Amino acid sequence: MCGIVGILMRPHPEPAIDSRELLEGLAAAGRAARAAVNDFGAAETQELAMTLSDAASGLAGWDRRLRARPSVRALVRDEALRAAIADAVRPCSAAVNRLGARLDDGAGRLGDVGLEAVNRAGAALADAEWAIRRDRLRTAAEVGALAPAGASDAGLDVLIAVQQAFSSLDRLEIRGRDSAGLFLLLSGHGLDLDDPAIRAELDSRAGDPLFGHRAVQLDVGRIGLVYKCAEEIGELGDNVRFLRDAVASDPLLAAALGSPDVEAAVLGHTRWASVGRINEANAHPLNDAERPPRVIAAINGDIDNHADLTVLENLEFDSRITTDAKVMPVLMSRRLAGGDTTFDAFRETVAAFEGSLALGALTWDDPSRLYLATQGSGQGLYVGLADHAFVVASEPYGLVEETSTWLRLDGEAEPDRAGAGWGEIAVLDADRAGELEGMERYSAGGSPLPVAPEELDHAEITTRDIDRGEFPHFLLKEISEAPRSVRNTVRGKLREDATGRLRVSVGERTLPEAVERGLREGTVARIVVTGQGTAAVAGQGIAGAIEGRLRERGLSRPRVDAMPATELSGFHLAPDMHDTLVVAVSQSGTTTDTLRTVNLAQRRGARAIAIVNRRNSDLADRADGVLYTSDGRDVEMSVASTKAFYSQIAAGMLLAVAIADQVAGGPDERPAADRLLRELRNLPGAMERTLALRPVIAAAAREYAPRLRDWSVVGNGLDRIAAEEIRIKLSELCYKAIACDATEDKKHIDLSSEPLILVCATGVQGSTAADTRKEIDVYRAHRATPVVIASEGAAFPSAAAVIEVPEVPPELSFVLATVVGHLFGYHAALAIDDLARPLRAIRAAVDDVVAGGKARPVVRLREVAGAEIDAVSEGLAGGGYDGNLHVGRAVRLAVALDGLVDAAAGGEESALAELRDALTPAIDDLTRHIDTIKHQAKTVTVGISRHDQTLGRMSLDAALRQAGSPEESISAEDRETMSALDPFVDQVLGYVRYRLRAGGDGPPPGDDATIRVLRAGGLCRDLQSRTVRQPLLQGTKYMVAVEGRLMAARGRTDGRVFIVVPEVTDGEVSALVLIHVRFRERAEAPALRRLLSDYRERYDGLRDHVLRKAPEFDDRLLAELPVEDLLIDPVAQLADRWRTTHSGGAS
Repeated sequence: MCGIVGILMRPHPEPAIDSRELLEGLAAAGRAARAAVNDFGAAETQELAMTLSDAASGLAGWDRRLRARPSVRALVRDEALRAAIADAVRPCSAAVNRLGARLDDGAGRLGDVGLEAVNRAGAALADAEWAIRRDRLRTAAEVGALAPAGASDAGLDVLIAVQQAFSSLDRLEIRGRDSAGLFLLLSGHGLDLDDPAIRAELDSRAGDPLFGHRAVQLDVGRIGLVYKCAEEIGELGDNVRFLRDAVASDPLLAAALGSPDVEAAVLGHTRWASVGRINEANAHPLNDAERPPRVIAAINGDIDNHADLTVLENLEFDSRITTDAKVMPVLMSRRLAGGDTTFDAFRETVAAFEGSLALGALTWDDPSRLYLATQGSGQGLYVGLADHAFVVASEPYGLVEETSTWLRLDGEAEPDRAGAGWGEIAVLDADRAGELEGMERYSAGGSPLPVAPEELDHAEITTRDIDRGEFPHFLLKEISEAPRSVRNTVRGKLREDATGRLRVSVGERTLPEAVERGLREGTVARIVVTGQGTAAVAGQGIAGAIEGRLRERGLSRPRVDAMPATELSGFHLAPDMHDTLVVAVSQSGTTTDTLRTVNLAQRRGARAIAIVNRRNSDLADRADGVLYTSDGRDVEMSVASTKAFYSQIAAGMLLAVAIADQVAGGPDERPAADRLLRELRNLPGAMERTLALRPVIAAAAREYAPRLRDWSVVGNGLDRIAAEEIRIKLSELCYKAIACDATEDKKHIDLSSEPLILVCATGVQGSTAADTRKEIDVYRAHRATPVVIASEGAAFPSAAAVIEVPEVPPELSFVLATVVGHLFGYHAALAIDDLARPLRAIRAAVDDVVAGGKARPVVRLREVAGAEIDAVSEGLAGGGYDGNLHVGRAVRLAVALDGLVDAAAGGEESALAELRDALTPAIDDLTRHIDTIKHQAKTVTVGISRHDQTLGRMSLDAALRQAGSPEESISAEDRETMSALDPFVDQVLGYVRYRLRAGGDGPPPGDDATIRVLRAGGLCRDLQSRTVRQPLLQGTKYMVAVEGRLMAARGRTDGRVFIVVPEVTDGEVSALVLIHVRFRERAEAPALRRLLSDYRERYDGLRDHVLRKAPEFDDRLLAELPVEDLLIDPVAQLADRWRTTHSGGAS
């Protein structure tokens, strides 16, 4: 995975913000926020939410004005104003913090709906306050740090673009960070080429054949500056810090920034190398190495046929350039030299590539245009529409600091003609930067695809959600945030009654009346908790909580099960599931397998409750009830999810008590029940105390993780759930196949491997604790290394190490064991990665020595990396690498290092080549990426490619929204018809939205009208549309376009059933949405009579046709015909099916 960044700007004509007006406005917002929080206990809920919303809106308005470049320039030049703004937003910051505390203490009085409204308003206030304090002020400070004395307004605008690129790269580093680069193409630079200092810089930096760090290209009044760094695996942020320092210290850039006319196009990249060595020559952006220069490019993905293209096109590169991506700028440049237009050269170059790719390119002749393309599964680029600017990034989190609105270029957009490839192309024009009109979109085949406003997406997150803060890794940040996630999850749902006892209140949004009634009356006989991965493990904990609360009340029903969603959908679905309640757990709400399983269960009559983090997610929309974890937008940037597990368990505990209360007919009055809820409320504090044990946990990880090869995790009871979750995280972080067993089972399984065993024993008591101690004695007797996670005061004398967590009830203690396990996994991965550091240093030194071409390279290598060579040799000999380095690779590396000693003067080059070849697989064995996972790109591709899933039980209106139809474009008549059809739709399978273009004679839209696909979802993503080969509007779609009203139909060739809904703009049909559906098989006659009366007058027409041949019309026979046939078959054909006697029924 890699990341592309691009910035285009146009001049910003507005004046700078009025500082007095700004400070007064911020002060007013602060007063309003402070007053709202002060009045928390007395104000009406609606008034409180409205006051907070008004304060948030005011702050957000000032944030938008502060984003404007004239305002940024003013802040850069006025440090006192920045300080005054920081002071002015401080009351809002305090209000945000105090609001959280007030909600923790008094959310119960707000009610479920009121709490949601106040939460949303508080989140909006926090977003706006954060944006000003952390985004606007930081941007100004960072630009100021980059700016040389004497920078013009235009020069500061260039640096603002550079800062935006750095912010984006910093966030995209999670996709890969072994190298990074930034290219600035400057026009109007005003450099005096006769100035001796300028000339000296140009002479020393121009002509670099590798286009490496600080290389310069100069031609036709423009200058290109490139900054690069290449490190094996540095810390997050290291690359951007290096690039930032390079930009700030560049005398050529400093001189150019003084010009009043300077402008810049910016292209940046962060790389995870898959083809080619990690060095500056292979770091992107890459040039064409032609004279004159023409093209600069950056690429995500692999050009699978680059070797073939290199031969076919007679390409020759410096031997140090080994990346596949180099062919892109060179081939495009040659097409330009051959007379192609820039667009054709770019499109045809991309079309020649095989593989899954995203590309960005700038051309020397016209730096005001940025060329973008996506091709293949898993590839996307996001074009953000910012204030007088376009900001391009490979992920939405790369541009949300500047804009919340973007267009995604889809690598899987279908071909528009035979022979054309998949994907899309876009050309951005700086002269219209930030406007929809400044964006030209094309199919991969080159056909224009105008962008409609409704195709734009809008962010649900801000930089507040994705900021890493002072943490070295997102993973550590997210583990550390877990207590807050739990606190937010239980907020407002644990309420004291008049007797002082805590009660659970989740509200009707979570437990709808129908579900409550089923639990009370006993018609819910089975509860199944399901999810995938970590969510499935949390589901085990939730199922245990539900079963435990029922058992404590002496209740044996409903039966409670937990299983992965794939197991439920594959093996445990019953034909009739009206007696089943499915509890679906998902962090994102978009997990394909979980969504599919919920759909299948709902089709069979089951009800579903979602425990989910994301508001407005697919799962939240489809479930009958929803219980949000944390605040409904608790973003996790690390691939290894951690804090979601804790909030899911907390939500599950709440749901368990709520379910038991319904089944039992009232709340649990036992003191033990009250104590458990109080312990749940206090759980975040216990988690924070556990996090404080990190130094102890880190020491244990450093001691045992590097040298022990085989690992396992064990536990009993609820601790077994902690063991399962820890196993997943250890496997993800440390790249090991790890066993998970019951504590007593381990001695029967694999003690012969002498493993490192993490023993989760926080919930063991009495005889179970004694048995656990005996098991640990057995482990030690078989030379295993048990590390025990236990509650305070527990004694396990045979353990190699004991990590004691705060004592909490057994129902909750496994949560603290999981905290320890997550931290152990983090520090174990760091410890293993530390083993690779000296190897990386040696490999870098080998490359430098070989590139230097000096005599006696082995001696030179010893001078540069002797300490690292000795450390690795000693580690190999002493067993320090035994736990994680493959035996064959360790032997090969040891032999290569020994070969340095015996290398004769003539054999030094081959000895270094052998050493490098041995180092590379060893480094790969030992590198641990922490926030990302090896082969993540393949995982993402597989996930994104799974478009063969249905959309499930949803309304037709919801399908229209997913397709992107504007609400106002659907007529009131069609909306009424859809409402009538909804109860008869068993499942929505997919949708296709078409843009319609009028043409030809006949009634509008004309007999030559054409359509093209705008968007497809569900099953339709993989269906080949006829319109690709023949875009002419015809058949049912033509009829709907002419009539302007909804119609159900059946495909003539494939028999698929669909509903076509017209969109009307200015009185004309402008688009069509085809919704593939499956109707219910049968329905009751009265309901069908009402439906057919509402839908295209079918009932009257059918009745008239029947009465022509029969003495009476018996509409009871409607119930004997398929719903699909009643809506679609010709009325005359349906009437023939009434040819029966009164006693026979429909034929």
